[in-house]
Amino acid sequence: MADPAPTGTPQPRAPRPGAPGRTSHEIRADIDLQQAELAASVQVLRTRVTELTDWRRQLDEHREQLIAGAAVAGFVIGGIIALRRRRNR
Repeated sequence: MADPAPTGTPQPRAPRPGAPGRTSHEIRADIDLQQAELAASVQVLRTRVTELTDWRRQLDEHREQLIAGAAVAGFVIGGIIALRRRRNR
């Protein structure tokens, strides 16, 4: 098998992002792409934060768990109060 180019002849390669030798147009295109990706990521994050901090929606979605938690907390607090009253007699 023969070499595609004689030894010592530089082979053209596509520059990797951030590598020297890119044109200003390529750099600008990378910056624009990164800005667009960042804007999309920020929008997704804002949407997610809004969903997670919407307490009314969270209440509706987790109503059964909240009721169970409140019942458990009520029994625990009631038990503590009953034990204190019994000790104070």
